[in-house]
Amino acid sequence: MKNLQRLSLLLLPVLMFSISSCENDLNKVKEIASNEVGIIVAPTIGVDLIMSDSAKVVFHLTAPLVLEYNPENPKKSYRIAPKGIKVIHYDKQTGKEDGTIIADTGIIHNGDKLYEFKKNVVATNAKGETYKSEQLFWDSATKTIYSHKTVEITMEGGNVMNGDDFVSDDKFVHPKLRNSKGLFHVDENATQ
Repeated sequence: MKNLQRLSLLLLPVLMFSISSCENDLNKVKEIASNEVGIIVAPTIGVDLIMSDSAKVVFHLTAPLVLEYNPENPKKSYRIAPKGIKVIHYDKQTGKEDGTIIADTGIIHNGDKLYEFKKNVVATNAKGETYKSEQLFWDSATKTIYSHKTVEITMEGGNVMNGDDFVSDDKFVHPKLRNSKGLFHVDENATQ
């Protein structure tokens, strides 16, 4: 019994420290939450949005969850898809799929003109070329896609290009890379 009392006296300061550190952590969480900019509105689950122009599908956006911030202030409003996003782009003339963008997180900035894709971004074009980056922006107003992060492009035939940043039209047809380097496969048996 004496040993149990000694043990409880030794553990009492540890227990008090644990309780006070939990309280401090809760205070930190409250402080961070109070500094959060904007008001979140009720989440939208299972988003499946089709955008059209002149009765022709332009793109199809899907996301399992979308949260909207600051809806009362259009200049500062944005929507975030924290559990993943997929956008399929269609050729307006043929109606065929001509590209996709998939990412872990998507942010739709105010006015629905600027889309930001973050973490494990993979985009493909109609030729089957793949673009990978940690961040990609799609400006639907100017019909451009760009990134200020490293981009890896896997082209037809398996050739790979890397660049420090990237800009292209929204169909990924005319990409431009800065400080590009690549790995190209050469057929030694090909005649010149």
